[in-house]
Amino acid sequence: MTVTQTVTSSAAQQGSDQSLEAQPGDYIALLKPRVMSLVVFTGFVGLWLAPGDIHPVIGFVAILCIAIAAGASGSINMWYDADIDAVMKRTRNRPIPAGKVAAGDALSIGVILSVGSITVMALAVNWTAAALLAGTIAFYVFIYTMWLKRRTPQNIVIGGAAGAFPPMIGWAAATGSVSLESIALFAIIFVWTPPHFWALALYRSGDYERAGVPMLPVVAGLPETRRQIMIYSVLLVPVTLLPWYMGMSGAFYGISTAVMGVAFLGLAGLILKEGDGPRATKWAKSLFAYSIFYLFLIFVLLVVDRFVTSGVA
Repeated sequence: MTVTQTVTSSAAQQGSDQSLEAQPGDYIALLKPRVMSLVVFTGFVGLWLAPGDIHPVIGFVAILCIAIAAGASGSINMWYDADIDAVMKRTRNRPIPAGKVAAGDALSIGVILSVGSITVMALAVNWTAAALLAGTIAFYVFIYTMWLKRRTPQNIVIGGAAGAFPPMIGWAAATGSVSLESIALFAIIFVWTPPHFWALALYRSGDYERAGVPMLPVVAGLPETRRQIMIYSVLLVPVTLLPWYMGMSGAFYGISTAVMGVAFLGLAGLILKEGDGPRATKWAKSLFAYSIFYLFLIFVLLVVDRFVTSGVA
């Protein structure tokens, strides 16, 4: 029996024995609330930018369904990844490996919330949004978590699609359809995901290696990871300007986003230049932290720009 399997067995047994001691916060942690918050916000922006009107109550239900589905996906992910979570410093205190929640409980919560969110989205909003929501959950659970994550260093590149769907779902909730504009919002998150996660992987590569997860730094090495971060960062900047090119937003968004993109490229360049130098970890952590702020602010700017260009602000 491997070390990972031994730890997994121990964690699972602890989860079974101690699940009754779980606090409400432990069940909330299963839903990955920090990830959920960004998912919900980008879904809201997709709904907000979509043409036409949607009743506020229906809009609220749509966003709630996106939030519940995101939490459901996180819970199933924690159930499946309990073995590797147990051996990684970043994740070993999650509810299942910490013995606070039984693995079976996490799976049940995830499945129930998944089915509930899809059903409500279909009945209360529309079938297009429900289909996209179902596809997002399935992609995250089956394609990313169960297939890609443990088999290929391209796990983040392909798997990033799961986190990029929420604005499309929001758009579909408002319009009942998918458009080029919503695909542009999808593309921003999709291209942003690799440099965001690879920056984390640069200074957490030991964690991933111990867990047997083939993240790019583990498989291809740190120099290649730094090069790929730079390549994707160069691709990301023009992609973030797609809403401006397509007329979804005005100059305020375009200029602001371009300036932020220069800062993103600057940090990626510092990572590439520093190499294995003494400040390598510092720049990787800086890019990871900035990338979260960067994506959030891009979607904030899309909302603010709508007010500015419409003369409301």
